[in-house]
Amino acid sequence: MTAEPTTLASWTRALRKQLDALGLDSAALCHEAGLEPGVLDDPNARCPLSATTRLWQLAVAASGDPALGLQTSQFVSPTTFHALGYALVASSSLREMFERIVRYHRVVSDVLELELREAGDCFEFCFRVPPGSPAPAPEALDAFAAIYVRSCRNRLGRDFAPLAVHLQRPAPADPQPWHAVFRAPLHFAAAENLLRFSRAALEQRLDDGNPELAEHNEAVLKRNLAQLQSASWTQKVRACLQAQLPDGEPSAERLAQTLHLSLRSLQRHLADEGASYESLLAETRQHLALQHMRDPRCSISEIAYLLGFADTSSFSRAFKRWTGQAPSQYREGLKPA
Repeated sequence: MTAEPTTLASWTRALRKQLDALGLDSAALCHEAGLEPGVLDDPNARCPLSATTRLWQLAVAASGDPALGLQTSQFVSPTTFHALGYALVASSSLREMFERIVRYHRVVSDVLELELREAGDCFEFCFRVPPGSPAPAPEALDAFAAIYVRSCRNRLGRDFAPLAVHLQRPAPADPQPWHAVFRAPLHFAAAENLLRFSRAALEQRLDDGNPELAEHNEAVLKRNLAQLQSASWTQKVRACLQAQLPDGEPSAERLAQTLHLSLRSLQRHLADEGASYESLLAETRQHLALQHMRDPRCSISEIAYLLGFADTSSFSRAFKRWTGQAPSQYREGLKPA
């Protein structure tokens, strides 16, 4: 079993760009959601679903815009999805593009299950939450759908539109922004999320396709996918700790439950890798503490909270063990001379 679903930080960075464009403090909202803004600048970092969902909720509340996901899709480019983005741009048809999305989407995010299926003279691109998994924010799914409609327009022209858009989200009070983006019949509160396209549109050959470039990026994607599928238990525990620390120090029992393991099985897996819950907890806290300390907008009491300490004094004692300095001394040393 896998740990909490995660998504590449570059995807969350698109939401930060949207918030900044609105004049909102994206860094403060990230902190409130339990995400370290500096981590989002790491192209290979991954963010847990619980934290990104919280950020979407805070972003919608701060902006007052229920259509925020549709706007955020404008800040997504091929580089947002790394090698997958370039492979999509190089695809020789939209069908080939969506087949690659389905095949390699876990490199970007394992939050959703994707499927491209034939339905008569149409194709349906479906995106669903796996059974038993938490659902992402509706606005994140809006953005997901809008990104791929925009991708189609980039290849076939600005007038392109799907045949229909089905979204499981409740109907918004004002659906006009959704109509403006998709320009297609909309079905809210639908049985599943899907985009429907004509067969002719998806199978049309694209003059700007580049099979050699697509193949090169597929090789990168295959390596990335293999690395993700062989993630160690140490990596899984670290990811869980980062997600759960803002809610207080998680017990080893709680962590094992998150990973669908018994406590004894978790301890055995970690021991096989030369690690333990206690050592990983300390290492994860130390790593995050040093990142947070570099952000002057994050107070020491906030850092203590984000790392799951019961109070600031407990954090200060731990920080001194790690660095030999009190948090205030360490931060003073970071200031330019």
